[in-house]
Amino acid sequence: MPIDHIPQPDILPISETLRLRKYDGTHDFALSWYTDPETVWMVDGDRDVYTPEKLHKMYTHQDTHGELYFIEWKENACWRPIGDVCLSPDDFAIVIGEKSLRGKGVGKAAVSALIARARGLGWACVRVGDIYDFNVPSQALFTSLGFQPEGKTEKGRSYILPL
Repeated sequence: MPIDHIPQPDILPISETLRLRKYDGTHDFALSWYTDPETVWMVDGDRDVYTPEKLHKMYTHQDTHGELYFIEWKENACWRPIGDVCLSPDDFAIVIGEKSLRGKGVGKAAVSALIARARGLGWACVRVGDIYDFNVPSQALFTSLGFQPEGKTEKGRSYILPL
């Protein structure tokens, strides 16, 4: 859904093998990411895996509060979803569902593309509502891009990047 009534691009190209594709309501393929207890631990701070209904509710919420994209990887001339990312005025969320692609710069490239989008929209800053203290990879990702801790949360910290 558009942010502040600004049309959301269908595709945000990142590189020859990486792009962001606007959420289109189809998400059954992503259930495998959210039924992995390790992934859910990093995302939600618990191990309650998602049901199809919970996944639908999450994506509906993100899509109505910001720009929701699937991160897609090009392989053998075909694009396939490997994660999701959502940019909203008060939060930034990302999941690399494809475990083999974690730690390989995919998240950094996707977050960087959406930071550029926020700058282009004239935002003053970008925020991450909560990164849990035990989620060291997410802390490293966001701080490597200039985000700074903003405040303490129940399980971690919020982060901010002035633009």
